[in-house]
Amino acid sequence: MSCRPLQSLPPTETLELPSGLSLSPRVKVLLTFFRSDPSVKPIDEWLLKSSLLDFLKPSLSIPEDDLHIHRSQDLKKRKREDPVASGTLYVRDLGFLNRKTDENEEEEEAVEALDKRFLEWRKSFLGRIDGIELNIKGVKFRLSASIPDSDDFDRLNKSWEEFYAFDGRGAYYSRGARYRPDTLVLEGVPSRWFAEPRVSSKPSMLVTHTIFSVFGKIRKLNVAGDDDLGKTMEEPKEQGIVSGLHCKIWVQFENYQDFFNAMKVLCGRSIQKREERDGVMNGRSSSLDKGFLVTTGLTSQQPFPPLIRGIEGIALNHG
Repeated sequence: MSCRPLQSLPPTETLELPSGLSLSPRVKVLLTFFRSDPSVKPIDEWLLKSSLLDFLKPSLSIPEDDLHIHRSQDLKKRKREDPVASGTLYVRDLGFLNRKTDENEEEEEAVEALDKRFLEWRKSFLGRIDGIELNIKGVKFRLSASIPDSDDFDRLNKSWEEFYAFDGRGAYYSRGARYRPDTLVLEGVPSRWFAEPRVSSKPSMLVTHTIFSVFGKIRKLNVAGDDDLGKTMEEPKEQGIVSGLHCKIWVQFENYQDFFNAMKVLCGRSIQKREERDGVMNGRSSSLDKGFLVTTGLTSQQPFPPLIRGIEGIALNHG
């Protein structure tokens, strides 16, 4: 848990938020499986999952709930180069990166060193699993692994800087007129997490404002139901999305730096809710990554690139 200023929050620490919410660090890896041979045998998702977990065991212990694999649809109609399955892997235990190499190191230097160590480890881990071949009962699969854009803050930052350097028609903005993103749009957020306890299950403007004020001064805030979310997602049931129980939140900050810090903290973290019953925190928690979308835009109806989107994952329960 951390009470550090946002700009100095390491990528391995949890940020506590009001209303029992927190942002917990994790590394998310997108997985795509291809056939390495002409075999037409049916795909066993459980064996594919077990094989990958066994491959990771020497260096990482990944709970089964943190690895999701599902077969592609219409496998009989696919081309040979098309993927046969896809999935998501989450690495949540990042404590091994917190070692301090120099006891005399200043806090700012230590955070910078940890940031560098985290990025180096993530690159190394991705390189280790990207392109591996899994042999499952004689059937060979090739794995492609990548970090989503939403978990790569440097890539996001570069994308919006490049986008806002243009006027949307391929021409640079005139000198003196500088446009920067200032607004977060979050979709697929559970409404009850932003509601007033024991009052309503609908999101509260006051509660929502209190939560997002942690990131900086808010200029405008809007909350609305996201009733069509479950209908528009390809596999809403598998992703735990139920239409009518989620909301969409717009947060416009007063200055760019607050927006910048908020985006940096949101990248690579899951939103987590501690459950409360009868006024007492019962030690159980739910963590949501699925259907949780982050985009950036300008209030003046400037379009924003579709690249800047997404914090996704799974639901967890801890006894």
